[in-house]
Amino acid sequence: MPKKRTAILWIRNDFRLHENPALTEAASFDELIPVYIWDEGNSNPWRPGEASKWWLHQTLKIFQKRLAELGSDLILLKGSPHEQLLHIAKKSGATAILWNCSYDPSESNIVKAVQKALHLKVDLQWFQGNILCSPEELCKKDGSPYLVYTPFWRNFLAKYSVTAATKSKKLPPLPKEFRAIEFCVEDLNLLSHLSWHEAFHKYWKPGEEEALKKVRNFFKKNLNKYDSYRNLPDTEGTSMLSPHFHFGEIHPQQVLRMIADEYGDLKKIRDPNIIQFMKEILWREFSYHLLQHFPKTPNQPLKEVYKDFPWKKNEKLFTAWTKGETGYPIVDAGMRQLWNTGWMHNRVRMITASFLIKHLGISWQEGAKWFWDTLVDADLANNTQGWQWTAGCGADAAPFFRIFNPIMQSEKFDPDGNYVAFWCPELKNLPPKWIYRPWQAPAKELAKACIILGVDYPHPVVDHRVARDKALWNYEWMRARQGSKARK
Repeated sequence: MPKKRTAILWIRNDFRLHENPALTEAASFDELIPVYIWDEGNSNPWRPGEASKWWLHQTLKIFQKRLAELGSDLILLKGSPHEQLLHIAKKSGATAILWNCSYDPSESNIVKAVQKALHLKVDLQWFQGNILCSPEELCKKDGSPYLVYTPFWRNFLAKYSVTAATKSKKLPPLPKEFRAIEFCVEDLNLLSHLSWHEAFHKYWKPGEEEALKKVRNFFKKNLNKYDSYRNLPDTEGTSMLSPHFHFGEIHPQQVLRMIADEYGDLKKIRDPNIIQFMKEILWREFSYHLLQHFPKTPNQPLKEVYKDFPWKKNEKLFTAWTKGETGYPIVDAGMRQLWNTGWMHNRVRMITASFLIKHLGISWQEGAKWFWDTLVDADLANNTQGWQWTAGCGADAAPFFRIFNPIMQSEKFDPDGNYVAFWCPELKNLPPKWIYRPWQAPAKELAKACIILGVDYPHPVVDHRVARDKALWNYEWMRARQGSKARK
């Protein structure tokens, strides 16, 4: 009787049954051991933050149930991946380990450790993960990476073809020595002892089924007005798919296929709403490619000139920013939305990031760390590229001297004050004219709204004009310093 072929399926951030190449290949074995390993001793500074761990806890439970429906289970372990995989391989006699690639800069070290531990003992097979094409595949003609988005987008669109959908319908059983063991998500201790994340349940429902439902609803209700509504934080104008993408509950290829099924050849689509939505999906792809080509960018600016920028440390100002107590309502509304929901509207992310960097003079790295810990969609590639874009030090970035005026941004993108009024309810009785600048409101308007500045709502922590001038002075100082270095 031939020996059973047993494989280990190493689950990373790919909690889906559709469009999961490692899972599809794993279904061809006689026995299968799906395993998720929480590396609690990982020294990587970009381990999942507290908000991400909340989402991970929920999606693990959901994915475990979905695997059970296909005749399998999900083994949950703590420890270093190479040690745990080696232990399971020895215990089960598995001849193969399959996984989808993660695109974290620490990935190569993790894979090298796995390869070293299992060298010649087990067949190792890895597949493309949650991006549309490999970073090596989509480069300029000379082999160098794109640093400007538009040609990246054009090249992608010219080369990309929608592929057929894949889904695993039935999975091989666990080897019998694993079947009687109960694997509990709670044993991973992912949830913080803090209670701040408990409200997330009101705003989010993780899982693949929810992700697919969101796409369908978005196509039905909002896609046809996406280009107009995506910058308005008080409307439901965005897809809200970012955490589902991050945890691999849906693959961007699925979304592009759904667009192609509905609207035809992606290359021939002319609707600005659909084009803009596809461009947002590809911006994520662009960010992942940059992270692969420039793995130091989560901590260091892509443009080295910015290493000389004179950032300052100011715990008081940074705390005011994190708590939504800067005295600038659009900034405070965004930071409060982040704390309460684990998410912030993308336009407001740019406004709050610009404020920290250019009004408060605090480094983009400090802001990136805060977002990393508090966002449920804390994606290292997107987070890094977003902060470097705002700071002017990344690829295809906004110039540093483009300094958002919080008042003008509010008037343009929240003209009726609905977003600010919701997240800063102490200001809700001010008319739109003053809700963005309560420090300029006449005393009678403040009294009518029952607001005492400095008591009910803070005074501005900085003056916009003074802060802007200081930021521009720092920028010119950095450039002069670089010029001085070049002359030496």
